[in-house]
Amino acid sequence: MTDKIHCAHILVKTEVQAKEILDRINKGEKFSALAIEYSIDPGSAKRGGDLGTFGRGMMVKEFERAAFDLQEGQVSGIVKTQFGYHIIKRLE
Repeated sequence: MTDKIHCAHILVKTEVQAKEILDRINKGEKFSALAIEYSIDPGSAKRGGDLGTFGRGMMVKEFERAAFDLQEGQVSGIVKTQFGYHIIKRLE
């Protein structure tokens, strides 16, 4: 079991906006560019959504569960937390 992973995310306020962004990612638009443009997470948005590496217990449960289920390079579906709607990408 992996103890630390490296992920990026895009955080938005509405599920509708999350669906639009996920659709654009699935059509080949660059995840990092969309994160810079749309993510409301002030810490990671300017870095293309990059959250750095983190271990279990460091993120809210819904986010952590989705992130640790991803394979390298894979993008999640929409993950709802108390912060809003996330799209997560597992990096190297």
